[in-house]
Amino acid sequence: MAANDYYNTSYPPPNSQPHGKADAPLPPIPNAQHAVSPISSSPFNDNTYPPYPSTTHSSGALDGYPVNTSYSNTSYNPPSQYDSTSYLNDPPHRYDPPAGRHPDPFADQNAIPLQSQLKMDSRSPTRYDGDPERFGAGVERKKKKKKGWFSGRVTWVVYILTTVQIGVFVGELIKNGILTGSPIQTKPNFNIMIGPSPYVLINMGARFTPCMHNIKQVIEADVQAWPCPNTTSLDPGTLTCSLSELCGMSGGVPDQSGITDFRDRSKEPNQWWRFIVPIFLHAGIIHIGFNMLLQLTLGRDMEKEIGPLRFSVVYFSAGIFGFVLGGNYAADGITSVGASGSLFGVLALTLLDLCYNWSTRRSPVKDLLFLLLDVAIAFVLGLLPGLDNFSHIGGFLMGLVLGICLLHSPQSLRERTGHDEPPYATVDTQPLAPTASESKFNMQKFARAPVGFFKGRKPLWWVWWLVRVGGLVAAFIGFILLLKNFYEWRNTCKWCKHLTCLPIKTNGVEWCDIGGLNLTKSSGTTKRGLGPVDMLQLTAEAMGMM
Repeated sequence: MAANDYYNTSYPPPNSQPHGKADAPLPPIPNAQHAVSPISSSPFNDNTYPPYPSTTHSSGALDGYPVNTSYSNTSYNPPSQYDSTSYLNDPPHRYDPPAGRHPDPFADQNAIPLQSQLKMDSRSPTRYDGDPERFGAGVERKKKKKKGWFSGRVTWVVYILTTVQIGVFVGELIKNGILTGSPIQTKPNFNIMIGPSPYVLINMGARFTPCMHNIKQVIEADVQAWPCPNTTSLDPGTLTCSLSELCGMSGGVPDQSGITDFRDRSKEPNQWWRFIVPIFLHAGIIHIGFNMLLQLTLGRDMEKEIGPLRFSVVYFSAGIFGFVLGGNYAADGITSVGASGSLFGVLALTLLDLCYNWSTRRSPVKDLLFLLLDVAIAFVLGLLPGLDNFSHIGGFLMGLVLGICLLHSPQSLRERTGHDEPPYATVDTQPLAPTASESKFNMQKFARAPVGFFKGRKPLWWVWWLVRVGGLVAAFIGFILLLKNFYEWRNTCKWCKHLTCLPIKTNGVEWCDIGGLNLTKSSGTTKRGLGPVDMLQLTAEAMGMM
């Protein structure tokens, strides 16, 4: 009965006998100013708080706070507002709540909270970071960021390259308009790429081998007359410029009159920068449009994955290697420009990324077909007359080699060699290339203990690293040999022309012969120069350049 009476909604005043019962009277209140709270008390609380006016106070855990201690009505009436009372367990004098504030009598850090428990997040102390298979060993889940052109890591290399290339193309149109009276080539033929004439591109730095080294046909025919940059006619009488005037670029092409042997290097042209400058030139609006579209999509994504330094190395190495390969085996009269070789290197990196993470892709077959379709279309277009397909091939090969050397090892190989423990990590969290901190850590580890860095490595790890080092050495040696052949040996490849043209004959002219400097003796002049047929071929080369 006592328990039942305790939980009754009301209690009679002391010394009263409700319901005709004679219960023991309640003990008197010792002091109204220091009444003991029926909820909790603290016998170790020796500090007192200043009383609040017109209120009664309690001692213990609620000492010094306004609480109604009247026993005339002890039924539980919830206060109008509950505030956080976590400060009640803090040391005294830490908080000084304002008057009229009602503490929650059940917020004593032991009561069961009525609200649902919040979900554990990355800041929760109960997060299971010790689980090695949660996201991958030592790999934190990356927060999904809002997609946008400038979200996440800003791809400065892609943005700067694109801005410069668009600016240079605008300069091409302006110069073509100044020299020929039209921003795009309309005479003698229309440039289907909607861009400047090939002679303007040669004058601005396109890869044109007569401006870079001796050409046997040119030396033996003693060619001294060349088209001028402002040429708009196929009339042989317009061949009034020297090779130096056509090439421009502030010299580097001496007068070759009197040279009869092409092995004579005394007056050889040497504008070597034409292996680099053409990356920033384009043949027309269609040409630059397709290239910039690919650069701002795949190129931007790849720079985010591997960082600006690695991306720059692959981009320029692939582009330069493509122009060097084309300079050795493409026709001497082809004017080659564009960033296609560099972008083929980016395509090679994308292909490696797909192969390395095949098992973690949602639709790897679909992605592979998409990439192969892009490569096939670009390769087939490179077989058309006047196009330099060697730049595509060279850029793709260099991208593959550098990708193997710079990117992480394939995931399946990392599992077998125990490089990652645990071996699995999702695509979103596994970086495609080593991060800057990881590279720095590996270098420091190698510097501290060179022998210990290789200690305990599995044989498969050694085999893969030999492949990577061998590929890098082979690419470097191949680049040196191609340069040596371009300037010294001049070895040719008869069957290689089928990689850049189709065995088709149009109007009695084979596609594989277009771009060759088949020189004829000009009539009506004592100088030898490019004949009308060669002028037509050179003009046809502007119809599509890389």
